[in-house]
Amino acid sequence: MSYFTKLKQKMESKTVKVGVIGLGYVGLPLAMEMAKSGFSVYGIDLDQRKVETLLAGRSYIQDVPCDVIQSSLSAQRFFPTTDYRVLKELDAVSICVPTPLSENQDPDTSFIKGVVREIIKYKKKNLLITLESTTYPGTTEELIQWEFEKLGLTVGKDFFLCFSPERVDPGNYSFNTHNTPKVIGGTTPKCLELGALLYGNLVTNVVTVSSPKVAEMSKLLENTFRSVNIAFINEMAMMCDKMGIDVWEVIKAASTKPFGYMPFYPGPGIGGHCIPLDPMYLSWKAKGFRFHSKFIELAQSINDNMPDYVINKTAQVLNLYAKSIKNSRILILGMAYKPDIDDLRESPGLHIYELFQENGARVDYYDPYAQSFIDKRGNTVRSIPHDLEQMKNYDCMVLVTNHKSFDYQKFADLGIAIIDTRNAFDSITGQHIYKLGNPAKMHVEEERVVLLA
Repeated sequence: MSYFTKLKQKMESKTVKVGVIGLGYVGLPLAMEMAKSGFSVYGIDLDQRKVETLLAGRSYIQDVPCDVIQSSLSAQRFFPTTDYRVLKELDAVSICVPTPLSENQDPDTSFIKGVVREIIKYKKKNLLITLESTTYPGTTEELIQWEFEKLGLTVGKDFFLCFSPERVDPGNYSFNTHNTPKVIGGTTPKCLELGALLYGNLVTNVVTVSSPKVAEMSKLLENTFRSVNIAFINEMAMMCDKMGIDVWEVIKAASTKPFGYMPFYPGPGIGGHCIPLDPMYLSWKAKGFRFHSKFIELAQSINDNMPDYVINKTAQVLNLYAKSIKNSRILILGMAYKPDIDDLRESPGLHIYELFQENGARVDYYDPYAQSFIDKRGNTVRSIPHDLEQMKNYDCMVLVTNHKSFDYQKFADLGIAIIDTRNAFDSITGQHIYKLGNPAKMHVEEERVVLLA
């Protein structure tokens, strides 16, 4: 009986043993979905603290409740470990390791390469490998397929290989791993058949494409689309600021068009693992074909400079109160990269914090979700407590993350200057509230006119 037939039978009977390598924001929800579907799942992560936390039935991912971990453990469907030797027992593995950028903005694929070495060491044949880590088109072929073929193995016969891009949106309670359509591309038709069969047990809709490169490119297209459009609206916000126009009112008006328009919103910068990084994978790969993507580079430049724009806006506001950033007490409201989560990956708030420090401000932050982070100097920075009386002592507040749990009216009632980068204070009136992408100078001037009168 061929390897293909054996794996297919195991998947159909759900006796297949699967592994998820990398138990982070992508890997852990995937492992839980596999366990709920009736598979025996071996979660592999080199972080001993993560494994110990999971073995104790606790979750460190906001979207994965502790009771889900506990039920998977008690049902003996989930086996967290740091030991790659379990690969010997597995029939399929999904690779969900990080793919960061280097300091030169080049893809760092060292984690994928490390996993491939371990797979070759412990399990060369009769294995379905699915890469989920976001990366450039051609990665599945170059870093996995070719390495196995060097050993004399044939893809689609001795081993099976797919790429299926993760589509995790932390904090999204409408769409999760189970009900988000899953794109998958196989290196051969048999690879695709096995991959679609495995994931078909986990998700409601599997979308098959002709190759791993198409699947890899689809992920980059999704996030590059967002990056470019966010950059465009960020530039529009800065333009409106110069022209004395409220960009938020403009967006609201444009959004009434029922066709041909999709609203995007300005902000203090882009965060998360996807939008800040994914387009740069594509730009880097394109250069190898002597193609230079002007849109990607320009969008990255605009988005990367938004924290500087926030600093300049804060300086303008403080100047109206006869203050400078240096020695001013500044409170950042929200540090996570998006609302209602604790995820700090690539958060623009981290950059804004550092810029305030560099400009001599006495800066703190408050975030009920993200309780601490490590700054550039290696110091642990912790969120201040929620104490409105103490918050009155700051010279200004900068709203970076618009958490739903924030009581914006109470913040506004403190009476200190607020720089709102998310239009979170839209329904609250107050001449001390200054929006991103909206000229601020008139408010204080109007107050002075009233005082002089």
